[in-house]
Amino acid sequence: MIPIKLQIQHIHKAFKNHVTALEDISFSISQGEFVSVIGPSGAGKTTLFRLLNGTEDCTKGQILIDDHPMENIRRQQKRQFKKNMSTIYQDFCLVENSSCLENVLTATLPDMSFFPAVLGLYGTARTEKALQLLTRVGLAEKEQEPVKNLSGGQKQRTAIARALMRQPSLLLADEPIASLDPVTGRQILSLLKDIQQKDGVTVLMNSHNLELSMEFSHRLIGLNNGRIVFDGSPDEINDSVIRTIYGNSSVCSLNKNRKDVGL
Repeated sequence: MIPIKLQIQHIHKAFKNHVTALEDISFSISQGEFVSVIGPSGAGKTTLFRLLNGTEDCTKGQILIDDHPMENIRRQQKRQFKKNMSTIYQDFCLVENSSCLENVLTATLPDMSFFPAVLGLYGTARTEKALQLLTRVGLAEKEQEPVKNLSGGQKQRTAIARALMRQPSLLLADEPIASLDPVTGRQILSLLKDIQQKDGVTVLMNSHNLELSMEFSHRLIGLNNGRIVFDGSPDEINDSVIRTIYGNSSVCSLNKNRKDVGL
């Protein structure tokens, strides 16, 4: 793992239909942080993550990696940065008919030569590493199980193991528990927290769940209408901040949820 410093400077993103998704977004993240980006639907959270993983390009502003603008980084260095960053998705993005082990091993395809990649010849070292990661995420008995037979939580654990195959410095978790029940979702976040603490991996999570974001993160970035309206610790969250991020009706809902779960 190569430690990296990520800086977002005055990012704007507008689409061809003239809809502005992000406006003047700036923040930085140091290695080893667990940061959650929170906000209502349509706030710009997913667009921000698509800019970070290279799926979309900024309209204005820049992303800096170790103080170097990403667009100025040479192709080989940019490829190395992308190797140091992995994304976990809400819908898992796994090959349903392939086994857990095969799905984890696909993370190594970009680093393989053409014929071994086409033939699926991953080699002993890669296979052993994939098996170790499946054991770490609690799927030691499921290595040959087709993904389509797994529960949602097991699928997300497989996706986490796949992400770790690249030994990332930065883990982007895009709504990683949105498709899971509350108990399983908490287990997945506990796993991500363990990875962050033991491996020093930076976790940047996009989340709709404020309560769990407050519990597992030590920093929250609140988006509303494409702008950052809060950047601070969970201890700084109060009714006024919640109204700023989510609107007036959110405070009653949050207080009700806290009572329901005993917070």
